[in-house]
Amino acid sequence: MTAPLRIALIDDEALIRSGFAAVIGAEPDLDVVAEGADGIDAVAIARSGRADVLLMDVRMPKVDGIEATERIVSELDSPPKILVVTTFDNDDYVWQALRAGADGFLLKRTRLEDLLAAVRLVARTDALLFPEAVRRLAAAAPTRKPPKGIADLSDREKEVLTLAARGLSNAEIAAELFLGRETVKTHLSSVYTKLGVRDRTQAVIAAYEGGLV
Repeated sequence: MTAPLRIALIDDEALIRSGFAAVIGAEPDLDVVAEGADGIDAVAIARSGRADVLLMDVRMPKVDGIEATERIVSELDSPPKILVVTTFDNDDYVWQALRAGADGFLLKRTRLEDLLAAVRLVARTDALLFPEAVRRLAAAAPTRKPPKGIADLSDREKEVLTLAARGLSNAEIAAELFLGRETVKTHLSSVYTKLGVRDRTQAVIAAYEGGLV
């Protein structure tokens, strides 16, 4: 039997935390193991290794979700998955959090079933969370200098990354391009290295900012 996913809730509003805890804790495959009120708590929980996924508010006192994400991703070799939670899906804070290393985001008004599905998806699959929302954020984000490494990608690597940006999983990319799954993983690993990023979400953000997508 697979162990439940360990979830930590980080939000300065106790009511939000308790609401999420009630919903998530009722699921047999999910377990709320920690709560925190700001980014300082988030970093401490991540360092402890207690959680697989952090649901983290973006705007918090002391240390916000963006800075906390940066610290966690830079300090830990195997950081937990981070889902930032926000009120507005077109908020530049969300884009900054994704650029800082967050794996995805959720709206506070998200339907309960979608919240649970997102937690499971980000923890257990390789697909991009809410690819259309990421595209909208990219379109609204301020113009930035294209990241280094985009020009170094091979044509095949660009194809793989473009499909990843559309939200396809490794298996779906493999089927689309008539490749083996391991070959897709190898191409993505090369993409991450050339772009200097740690994961799929970061690579897709680099692709948008570099004009590839």
